[in-house]
This record gives sequence, C-alpha cells and structure tokens, in this order.
Amino acid sequence: MPGLVDFPPFPDDVATHPLLVVDYQLLKAGDKNEIDTLWKAATELGFWYLKNHGVDEQVREMFDMGAETMALPLEEKMKFEQGDDGMSFGYKAAGANATDEKGNLDTVEFINVAKDDALAYPSVVHRSYPPTVNARMENTIRPFIQKSLEVNNTLLEIFNDRLGLPKGTLTNKHLLEEPSGSESRCIKNPPKPAVTEPKAAIGAHTDFGSLSFLHNRLGGLQVMVPGTETWQYVKPIPGHAICNLGDAMSIFSGGILRSNLHRVVPPPGAQSHYERWSLVFFTRPGYSQRLEALAEESPMVGEAVSKVNDKSIYFSGQTSQEWFYRRVKNQRTRNQKGPETWRASRGTEHRPEAA
Repeated sequence: MPGLVDFPPFPDDVATHPLLVVDYQLLKAGDKNEIDTLWKAATELGFWYLKNHGVDEQVREMFDMGAETMALPLEEKMKFEQGDDGMSFGYKAAGANATDEKGNLDTVEFINVAKDDALAYPSVVHRSYPPTVNARMENTIRPFIQKSLEVNNTLLEIFNDRLGLPKGTLTNKHLLEEPSGSESRCIKNPPKPAVTEPKAAIGAHTDFGSLSFLHNRLGGLQVMVPGTETWQYVKPIPGHAICNLGDAMSIFSGGILRSNLHRVVPPPGAQSHYERWSLVFFTRPGYSQRLEALAEESPMVGEAVSKVNDKSIYFSGQTSQEWFYRRVKNQRTRNQKGPETWRASRGTEHRPEAA
C-alpha cells in the first residue's frame, strides 16, 4: 500500500513554512474562531492544514487504486492518455508536461478521474478509463469524490459568506449537475536519491480551479511565500490534509483570496529514496461559468478590484472550461514551441523566473 510505508521522518534541517491548522468539524459547527483562522490562511498564503476531515479511509483505498493502475504495462496505460487538446482526464505519463519555459520535463505519472464520470458510472460523460479504475469506480473513487466534494463545498459556503456574496453564489458556480474540470488525481513520482539541487517534478504553478484537497505522506510540496524569492517545504503531518485555493477563487474574489505559487520537488533527506505518492481532489467551477470578479454581487469584492491597476485578469471573459483547457494544453510537451507556449499556460500569479 503506497500510502502506508514506514517512511523516515521529515528532516529537521530543511526550511519549512508553517501552515495554519484548521479543524473541519469546528468549521461545520460554525465556530467563529476556526472560521477566522481559515480566512486568515486563505487571504495571506492560500494554503492550510485541515484536520478531522473524515476522509482517511477513502484516501487509503485511492492509493491502492493508484498503485494498481500504475502497475499496468505502459502500453495499456497509454490507451487512456489525456491527449494534447487540453482535456485533463485520463492517464499522464512522466515527461508529458513541461515544468518551465525552457522545456524541462516533469517526472510524475498520474491518473485523473473526472468527478462527472465517477458520479455517472457506468455511463460515460467525458471518457473511458483503465480496467483498474473501473473496478474501483463505485466502491472507492465515487465515495472519495463525494466526501471531498462535501469538504470543499463546506469551505465554499464559508468563503461565500465572508466575501459578502448573496447566499448560494459560489455554490451555484459549482453545481453538481454541470460538467466541470473537477477531478481526483493519484500521482506517483519515482525516488530521487542524492539530489543536491532539487529539480521540479511538477513546475511552479497556481492551481487551475477553486479548491485543492491534498493527501500525501512524504515531503516535496514547496510554496513560494508572498514577498519572498525562496521556496520552502510544506511538512506533511499525519492525518492532516493540505488545502489550497486556485485561480478561480482568486478571480471571483477580486484577489482577496490567494492562489499562491507552489511546486513539487523530490522529498528531502532520507525520504528521497522512496516513491512519492500523493492524492488530490480538485474542485473547479462548471464549464460555462465565466471567470470574472464578483464585483457587482459583493461590495467587498468591488472595493478590492477598484484598487487594482491591471484589472484584465479579473475580467478576461474566459469561461472556466476555456481557462482550464488553455492551461492544460499549453504545458503539454508536444505542444511546446518555445517560451511563449509555456507562458500561455500560466495562471493568476505567473512569474517567469519561478520554476
């Protein structure tokens, strides 16, 4: 079971950035202090730990599904490859994406399963999947996605209220019935022992959508703290998910909520000798939803936008699907035609020098 190996401890001599810890059960109960902690994390860094989320059992089973899928022969997995047109769902082989504008290749492979396909199974909404995925669609993948949606929808409701939006505004942009880019992703990165200068397994990026719900056992995730030029590790804590905001929430909120740069590098110290497995659920707006600041719906958002010199990113006119497909398509290796292709894949906090 890839998620439950007895790994060496995270080293003490590595720079880390402490995240605020938020208790999901207290959020559900409407605890004001806990909601204040979430708001502080969301507006200052855009990352936080979430404990007592109740998804650990489903996470273990999802890691099993990932291991079964990655063990398939490459030629079998490639039958379900994402392709180069911008769709994210399916299998991605190592090296299929660039990690920077120089064209360096990523080192991870992963399997993405669309929320829509998992909930509709055995009907197909977007695409078909490997047999190892289908075998666990109803008993493993669907329960994980349903619980992840419950967690992220709770957070959306809290952000909706704190932003002063009419009740249900953010929920209506993430309706279960509307096709979207929401997906689960199980990721495998090979061991990288004796690495002196970490090379990105997944390059510097902001997330495409609204909320990310991450589960991992080894280090490797790094954040670039606002106001600094250095990367710092986020230390994994058993039983704590790592949550962060994506571009959509930053745009909807007029920049009040932060979609922060992060990347994945090999784990530090003795942990680098092990495969790094991680699991994420990405909540993204419905495909038809226009990514624009909700300035007319919220005086708070309107005031935030009024203070921004370049408002173009908040009123780009792109739908969620256009934003999502643009970003996925332009980081694909086979689409790279130079630095301009990579730059066309960037999100709300693009910094060319960050790799």
